[in-house]
Amino acid sequence: MAEAESPPEKTTVNVRMTETFLEDVDTTWEDQGFNSRSEFIRAVLRDALKHPDFNRADLKAMLAGEVEIRNGRTHSSDEVKGDFNVGTAATGSDE
Repeated sequence: MAEAESPPEKTTVNVRMTETFLEDVDTTWEDQGFNSRSEFIRAVLRDALKHPDFNRADLKAMLAGEVEIRNGRTHSSDEVKGDFNVGTAATGSDE
C-alpha cells in the first residue's frame, strides 16, 4: 500500500474586521453548514480565485431573482420575450 501524502502545511493569516461584520460571517458559515469560520473563509477565497469575473452585482441579481421566485413573482417565457422584443416565431413544438 502506498504511503499517504501529508496535507500541505497551512499558514495563519490575520484579518481585521468590525465586530458586526464578524457576526455576519459567523452566522453565515454556521447557516451554510461549514465546520468552522476558517473553512468558510477558505471556501469564499477559493471561489473568488476560481471565478474572478463573478462580482457583487451578479450575486445581488441572483439573490433578487431568488426572492422573486420564492414570492411567486415569476414570468412566462412569452412575457420575457415580449419585454425584450425577442421574436416568438413558431418553432414547431407543441408548447
